[in-house]
Amino acid sequence: MAMALNFGSIKLSKWQLALILGTPLAIGLGIYVINRSSASGRRQCGEAFKGQLDKQNLSIDGTAPDKELEVKKKSAELGEKMSPLKEANNYKTEGNNCYRNGKYDEAISFYDKAIDKCPKEHRSDLAIFYQNRAASYEMLKKWNKVKEDCSLSLENNPRYAKAYYRRARANEATKDIVDCLDDVTATCILEMFQNNNTIMFADRILKETGRVDAQESMKNRKPIVPSSSFVNTYMRSFIADPLQRTDLPKSDGGPLRGFLKARQAFEDEKFDEIIPACTDEIESSEAESQYKVEALLMRGTFHLLCGSYEECKQDFNAIIENDDADANLRSYAYIKRAALFIQLEDRENGLADFDRAEKLNPKNADLYHQRAQILLLLEHIEPALAEFDKAVSLAPDHAIAQVQKCYAEYRLALLSGDQKRLETVMRSFEQAIEKYPDCVECYSLMAQVLADQQQFAQASQYYDKAMKLAPTNPALIVHQAIMMLQWRGDIEKAVQLLELAIEVDPKCELAYETLGTVEVQRAHLARAVELFEKALIYSKSQAELVHVYSLRNAALAQINVTKKLGIDMNSVSAMAQSGFMAQAAM
Repeated sequence: MAMALNFGSIKLSKWQLALILGTPLAIGLGIYVINRSSASGRRQCGEAFKGQLDKQNLSIDGTAPDKELEVKKKSAELGEKMSPLKEANNYKTEGNNCYRNGKYDEAISFYDKAIDKCPKEHRSDLAIFYQNRAASYEMLKKWNKVKEDCSLSLENNPRYAKAYYRRARANEATKDIVDCLDDVTATCILEMFQNNNTIMFADRILKETGRVDAQESMKNRKPIVPSSSFVNTYMRSFIADPLQRTDLPKSDGGPLRGFLKARQAFEDEKFDEIIPACTDEIESSEAESQYKVEALLMRGTFHLLCGSYEECKQDFNAIIENDDADANLRSYAYIKRAALFIQLEDRENGLADFDRAEKLNPKNADLYHQRAQILLLLEHIEPALAEFDKAVSLAPDHAIAQVQKCYAEYRLALLSGDQKRLETVMRSFEQAIEKYPDCVECYSLMAQVLADQQQFAQASQYYDKAMKLAPTNPALIVHQAIMMLQWRGDIEKAVQLLELAIEVDPKCELAYETLGTVEVQRAHLARAVELFEKALIYSKSQAELVHVYSLRNAALAQINVTKKLGIDMNSVSAMAQSGFMAQAAM
């Protein structure tokens, strides 16, 4: 296939990788929803930004040059009578000089005089005087005074971006995160999302609000039985999961019970029956229970998929701590507990469990395949490729492992800038498709790579082929919608596809999340909040919750601020259209 290969390709986010790789993980990133047009610049300074922000001081306004101050002094000496406003500005200038020289208490005294002298009808001047006095209070870390003066400044000038920003800083210092978010959002809107520092500040605050909300949500979270599409995608990511063994006894006409009933419910996609049937097996007497360990593994797996993390950990622990259990089943308990730890952002214990599984059964292809997918999500591409190599050597005919290895090689070729290697990888994709013409993942990953290379017409052809094999796969539909945004900026078509994804799978978290982000772009903020709330119901990991709460909170803050400021969000949204395409690919 002839194509111009591109090393400056669009960066995939971890949720896109998680979705297309079939892992039950999505390591989320809090993204501010309006504008990512300067994303690359912000990424370069991201880690250092917090420290810089703490050191950086907002400037005071209305700083007069020393020559102007001298003219005013000479006028006073000559007996010229200054107007109250000029006198107030004279005090302000004295205060500014003190501020520049680090004499903050003296600066405050001069700003006091400026405020007292200024006629009340000169509201814009008063706004500056209050904002400058707030700057001095900020240097003294008198946060309540900062907030009080910024509020007075905003009473006089409701669209004073600098006062909102300074009050946001004070609110952050006093841990008033919701108020901080409203203020930094107001700053972003008033600056038309053109100030990188403000947007990075907003990103950071959104992530913090997301973390707080996610932690609270996890305490009272109700488990949700996932859709058949989600379960099937997860199960297809395994090469030889013992839960999918085909040599189990079938019903001879009588009713099945326990694990065998759960296994039949799995085949019939009656997923809500699986945990109760497994519990029946586990609570039976030793004489009655032939598949207790298998039942623990299946129940733990479905607790994991439903988001019942404490329960699934207990089931996996029961297998791991049973020295009499089959070594292969214990190995899979370690593998799945590793996934649990990764979901809970405990990477150290997650990777340690993979090592323990390897000691139990070093010939388990799933161990290397699952570890490879996790490493790829964590951006450890070379180690991930080594794990894919091991998986493929143990399971040479497993299509998904083969094509995911190709994908890891593609990512590594991009990082190294190796043109020859990139061409070889593209041929490997074509060979995988020829060898496995019925494998959906071969077409979908090839389409993703082509879209990444901005070869959108060819990518569309591969998505079409994948859809013929899996017409109700919501992940494919969502990826097509994202590509429509990247390719043509066709928001209407993207919305149609995302609504279709929700129709075929009403539990598809990513479809709700992506559609919500598009609706923010269209300034349909109330609708976006509804969609993010839906996405929260079906989010599985804490990282996913943090990500979606961040998106929801951004939309809520924009609703609050635009109402308060009397701003039409459609006009702001139009200014950010170009930035949305970059965000959709992040």
